[in-house]
Amino acid sequence: MDDFLAARSQMALSLGFHIIYSCIGMVMPVFMAISHYKWIKTQDPVYKNITVAWSKGVAIFFATGAVSGTMLSFELGLLWPGFMKHAGPIFGMPFSLEGVAFFIEAIALGLFLYGWNKLNNWVHWTAGVIVGISGVASGILVVSANSWMNSPSGFDFVNGQYVNIDPVKAMFNKAWFSESLHMIIAAFSATGFAVAGIHALMIYRKKNIAFHTKAFKIAIIFGAAAAILQPFSGDLSAKNAAKRQPAKLAAMEAYFHTQEYAPLVIGGIPDTAAKKVNYGLEIPGLLSFLVHDNFKTQVNGLDKIPVKNQPPVAVTHYAFQIMVGIGVLMMLIGIIYFYELWKKKDLLSKPWFLKTFIWATPLGFIALEAGWTVTEVGRQPWIIQGVMRTSEAVTPMPGIQYSFYLFSFIYFTLSVAVIFLLKRQIQMVPELYDRKTAQP
Repeated sequence: MDDFLAARSQMALSLGFHIIYSCIGMVMPVFMAISHYKWIKTQDPVYKNITVAWSKGVAIFFATGAVSGTMLSFELGLLWPGFMKHAGPIFGMPFSLEGVAFFIEAIALGLFLYGWNKLNNWVHWTAGVIVGISGVASGILVVSANSWMNSPSGFDFVNGQYVNIDPVKAMFNKAWFSESLHMIIAAFSATGFAVAGIHALMIYRKKNIAFHTKAFKIAIIFGAAAAILQPFSGDLSAKNAAKRQPAKLAAMEAYFHTQEYAPLVIGGIPDTAAKKVNYGLEIPGLLSFLVHDNFKTQVNGLDKIPVKNQPPVAVTHYAFQIMVGIGVLMMLIGIIYFYELWKKKDLLSKPWFLKTFIWATPLGFIALEAGWTVTEVGRQPWIIQGVMRTSEAVTPMPGIQYSFYLFSFIYFTLSVAVIFLLKRQIQMVPELYDRKTAQP
């Protein structure tokens, strides 16, 4: 493994783990605040027990997210000094603001965890709400920084120099809204389905039915609603990619030849040598319609992009197909849930219904990882779209593969610890949380 590949692999590994920790850490406080609100309004002890149980999960993911996020911030400087040298002054503002949001979140979480029976109920609840708001704000700010890499703005690139720097314009670049919206909805969808799936499993096993039923309903309302909204935000993101990253769009669709009535390809195996897609289902004109709202309008293919500027087609296409396929499946499950809810059917007594959500537990995070693969691999060979190549940003220091091995060990160890702690929390629900006076 050469140093360039090792650096990219380490960054991919770090982002792959951190995105899961951060999404759960961002969304779970919202669920926690909803449950806490229901307890304050109804005085139903089950809601307090759910709030206490979920707060322990929030603490676990806050800690792991802080560790993995800190490691990522060091990696940016250590692995990509050429990038940070020039990009730091331009897109540093959202990272700085994310640090502020993180500290606010940490203070509010401390107040929430240790405020039981000490703070006024509404003050205590407000602390939990601030945890949720800060977490969502952190997510938006980080995605804003990433969107700048896809749609760079806020500077002029003159004779190899970055001049006329405007950090505010860089932060609010033309891609920040669509990408932030898509990411936040994805986080709620993935976390909602995962949490609902775990509680559905406990209901299916007939353990602590009242506790898990109320928890399931809170999680799935958010998860199902987000899954239904996700395709609309995805359409907005794809339209933005078509304007600002045509090579990424062409790779996503494995679209080799520029033409009118551009077809949308579902599935298939890209053959980059022959410049075609084998075994795919083509729908004539649909890509033109999705990109331009017109079935006839021409869409530029990979033949308009110099080979040296094209991203890896197969990886981008497969990841995009996985993301869209899972997204559509989750949307259908969400629609079924709301339809059954509207019909006022006793859903949680039906094994098929519970099994559906049990099997759907990991789907959101698989789609999330696939989506980030599309975002990052689809931008290659650029680290700053059209300005700086990834190969120009990598550190000249040798031996990066050993750092990759070390970080791999750390992340897998951290994940094992998280799984162990979460499993123990779930197993201890009967003893700690499913009773009249759960101890915070």
